[in-house]
Amino acid sequence: MRIALFEPEIAGNVGAILRLGACMGAALDLIEPMGFAWDDRRVRRTAMDYIDHVTIARHAGFDAFRSSIGSRRLVLLTTKSHQSAYDFEFTADDVLLFGKESAGVPTAVASACNARVRIPMRPEVRSMNLATSAALALGEAMRQTSTLPG
Repeated sequence: MRIALFEPEIAGNVGAILRLGACMGAALDLIEPMGFAWDDRRVRRTAMDYIDHVTIARHAGFDAFRSSIGSRRLVLLTTKSHQSAYDFEFTADDVLLFGKESAGVPTAVASACNARVRIPMRPEVRSMNLATSAALALGEAMRQTSTLPG
């Protein structure tokens, strides 16, 4: 299982997701450009020494990322889907893609994904924090595929 972040903008979210990946054994793909300098101390402050326990791949753009994952299924987590992540059937080699905090992903990126799912939430709110969404989606995907660590 992999987590991919499309043009992430907030270093703290990336740091928290790096820590999530380290704890759960999920690799992380960062699709550039990012909205902060990679050496930003906030990333390391949030990820702490967990950053040394997660596989990180950085990609120059979406096309480079897409070609790097080969035939693996790309599952976009988006508020624009009607398919619940809890009713979706994940596979152990899925790549879970999350859009940038301010705008999600462009239409062309969404169209290149194999599936689009959403995390159900109350209709009067817009969206969850990126790191929270990643934790919920990864946890459900790993639970379904019996790949939870420990």
